[in-house]
Amino acid sequence: MKLFRVDGPLYQFFSRFWDMIKLNFLWLLCSLPIVTIGASTVAAYTITLKMVDEQEGYIAKSFFKAFRANLKQGIPLGLLTLLATYIVYLDIQIFMALENPPVYILVMTIVSIFVFTLGLIYAFPLSARYENTLINTLKNSWEISLRYFGRTVILVLVLAVEFVIFFFNHFTIAMFVLIGPACFMLTISGMVMYMFRQIEKDPDSVRR
Repeated sequence: MKLFRVDGPLYQFFSRFWDMIKLNFLWLLCSLPIVTIGASTVAAYTITLKMVDEQEGYIAKSFFKAFRANLKQGIPLGLLTLLATYIVYLDIQIFMALENPPVYILVMTIVSIFVFTLGLIYAFPLSARYENTLINTLKNSWEISLRYFGRTVILVLVLAVEFVIFFFNHFTIAMFVLIGPACFMLTISGMVMYMFRQIEKDPDSVRR
């Protein structure tokens, strides 16, 4: 039966699932010294972008090669992302701690989430695919988010649905530990590859 052949859908599914487990483990391993989480994330995106085109090859070898190559830019990008996340977290905590929080705090929280999301959602895949300065990578992420605003909103909604599914029960939480972060990155990569291909038709549209 074709279902159980090497080129069959069942084998392909489990092969991809195993690749996701390996990639997620490598990402977690190289993110443990928190300072390297940025480089680890760029390396993971290097793999997931290739997965979209089914050109990933050997996961571990490609991951570590990309990890070493992106330490210089990945570390500050990762630290910036952690700082932005912490700022949003503080805004939320302040809002929830106040008995009658003023509207401006809610507005600040929403604006912070909006700005940081647009500025960072494509920054890591951009770093994985193109060589650029950190500042220009952030600017390009922002500009791509605005240019493809509708697709970006859809992407955020899809990620939110995935998040809810992963935390639905104990089994899905276990699945999140196994493949969650890698799954989120693959989802973003699938959407962003369309944008990258459009941009590559007009290279002058991005900052260098």
